[in-house]
Amino acid sequence: MPRRDLSPHVFVVFGATGDLAARMLFPGFYQLAASGRLPDDYAIIGSGRHAPEDFRDTVATALRDASDDIDDNVLTDLLGRLSFVVSDADDGADLAAAVRHSREDVGPDARVLIYLSVPPEAMEPMIDMFGREGMAEDARVVVEKPFGTDLQSSRELDAALKRIFDETQIYRVDHFLGKEAVQNILALRFANGFLEPAWHAGNLESIQIDVPETLTIEGRGGFYESTGCFRDMVTTHLCQLLGMIAMEPPARLDEKGLRDAKAAVFEAMRPMDPQRVVFGQYDGYLDEDGVADDSDVETFVAAEVFVDTERWRDVPFYLRTGKAMGDNRRTVTLTFAASTDLFGAQRNRVVLELTDEPTIGLHLAAKRPGPGLDVMAVHAGFGMGESEGAEAPMEAYERLLFDVMRGDQMLFTRADEVDRLWQICQPVLDNPPEVRSYPAGSWGPAAATALTDWHLPDD
Repeated sequence: MPRRDLSPHVFVVFGATGDLAARMLFPGFYQLAASGRLPDDYAIIGSGRHAPEDFRDTVATALRDASDDIDDNVLTDLLGRLSFVVSDADDGADLAAAVRHSREDVGPDARVLIYLSVPPEAMEPMIDMFGREGMAEDARVVVEKPFGTDLQSSRELDAALKRIFDETQIYRVDHFLGKEAVQNILALRFANGFLEPAWHAGNLESIQIDVPETLTIEGRGGFYESTGCFRDMVTTHLCQLLGMIAMEPPARLDEKGLRDAKAAVFEAMRPMDPQRVVFGQYDGYLDEDGVADDSDVETFVAAEVFVDTERWRDVPFYLRTGKAMGDNRRTVTLTFAASTDLFGAQRNRVVLELTDEPTIGLHLAAKRPGPGLDVMAVHAGFGMGESEGAEAPMEAYERLLFDVMRGDQMLFTRADEVDRLWQICQPVLDNPPEVRSYPAGSWGPAAATALTDWHLPDD
């Protein structure tokens, strides 16, 4: 049953015919509807410069492609609440009128939720249009990453948002923070007394964050040509993961406590050294649609970064991500320094697999059977969040849309976090490393091995 404790909503989705809307947003709306987490009364208005031939059929096809288990009754109801209105940054009058009419239809206390899934360069003109048309009053606006393309454009975007919206109305999406497995990092660290004391420089040799993907850019050539892997993944997802891993215990588990703790990590991060960053481009990228014949856009990044706090001083964090790589992973590896020389230079590891079925692995040393005192590597692993009768985890966009409806900003990034991360990353944008080629299906260019002895737990 729908949520009667939520106000009626009018959802306005810019970029409603785009790839992200098809793969993530509309499946998120469907999952919320199927689980009874949408209000009784709501409407969804898609918008863009050109009307699709049949918007509802397009959404229905996307939802059936995304899931093999569609409830036809839920789908029919959802599609019945969809409409599409043409608008652009110069003319939003028809859209504003449609929003007013929908608010009247779903209820006088209806709240407007504006979702901006458009390229960074299109954000500011759209935001100005909201102001002119009076759409921002009492609305919440969701902004997709990347938040600008560099420090200056990020600050300009933030200023544009602040001209129209209050910070309490702004929800900057980094969908990694909506993943159940990423949130589990907090429980793993702060609910287990034997782990938290070991989670610092006195014990740890390095921390590695790996987010490789086997997919190529898959028809997103225009997006990647304007963004690249560094802006798409490192300034957002990987740094946010680092913030969750490296934070001090939050004062409390709410939006202020969690975001303050992450912001403190970012404030202590050293600006990245371009000499300790490797860019790569997979063989075949230049043949993709929408890619310039001489493009030097990176599809792979490896980087070494440091957090200058007492807990992490001089412990390197290694970040690695890319397209067309050897596996799909979201893996965090904590490598512990050898405690004694009795058994040689043994390295223990805690490995967090932040997939849809998250696991924690322990890589330990144990005595090898026999008369001697030699040791061998042993491995143990278990699922995080597995239990009889446990509620199914929410998908990332399902969770984040639900949180926006509830006005909970905890899993969204704050303006000061975004600004600081651009400060940290700007030296690489100012002096980008050479882009080196790598074979599709590999682990990136060989130059990345100069940073560290990369590994994944099953290497």
